[in-house]
Amino acid sequence: MWSYVRAALERDPAARNRFEVVLCYPGVQALILHRFAGFFWRIGLRTVARLLSHFNRLVTGVEIHPGARIADGVFIDHGMGVVVGETSEIGEGVTIFQGVTLGGTGKGRGKRHPTVGRNAVLGAGAVVLGPVKIGDNVRVGAGSVVLRDVEANSTVVGVPARVARRDGGRVRLRPLDHSDVPDPIVERLERLEAEIGEVEDLMAALKKEYEARLRSLRGEGR
Repeated sequence: MWSYVRAALERDPAARNRFEVVLCYPGVQALILHRFAGFFWRIGLRTVARLLSHFNRLVTGVEIHPGARIADGVFIDHGMGVVVGETSEIGEGVTIFQGVTLGGTGKGRGKRHPTVGRNAVLGAGAVVLGPVKIGDNVRVGAGSVVLRDVEANSTVVGVPARVARRDGGRVRLRPLDHSDVPDPIVERLERLEAEIGEVEDLMAALKKEYEARLRSLRGEGR
């Protein structure tokens, strides 16, 4: 459980000491309480586990099903509105911002919630639905909706989420600096603007050539 406290100290510049993190960080509190709820879930005291999970939600604003599997070093920043479904799996070092949903689709049983790889970053308000796999070091942009698997070392944005950046090597992530996530629509518009500029330059050159030839013809006519 101390790994959650260390993660907050490492990734949040506002965190001053362990005492403050334990008392004032609802995301850390939610993860610690989930450890206890998960224990009761595994030994078969499912009602006790669900009651503790419900208490966790009332106190922290974070709803984590006791059946979810969460590894060490996960950091939930702010936490309010985060929802983690029963069969969700979250790897080590994952950073989750407020309003993130790891939800299921349909009413079938079995694996129906996402699996998030190591060191992934889920931006504020991101929604990941179904038994999709989010690879290691993936960044999910704020407000994105992920419905398909995402390869490792990728950045996805949009509704539905599309891959905006992929790097064959390891991506060095800045967990708290997710405001610079690229927007594929903006990038496309910028490319179109550049192409229009090239066409305008070409038209200007053709106009100059036409005017020069016209003047030449007028000179010969005299």
